[in-house]
Amino acid sequence: MWDFTKNKQYSFRNFYIPERMMYGLERYIEGHIEPGGFLSAVLKNDLCGAINNADDENIQNLPAYIGFLYNQAPSQCWGSEKKFKDWLNNK
Repeated sequence: MWDFTKNKQYSFRNFYIPERMMYGLERYIEGHIEPGGFLSAVLKNDLCGAINNADDENIQNLPAYIGFLYNQAPSQCWGSEKKFKDWLNNK
């Protein structure tokens, strides 16, 4: 699993997750705290919601979020709305 204390930014191919967004992922993954609309949609695997809630930087780097979740995050915390809600409820 990703070490948030050592890594403040994640890169995947030519894409990246901005440092400001890594904080929300850390709070969600480690603290089971619900993130904002964009990250919530990404975690639920809701492409339309992610695009509708993304700013310019995040929409251009959407592949990095999928790379991070697939390669670094616990599989139980992302991929569907049910997994998202279950993760939030299991502190």
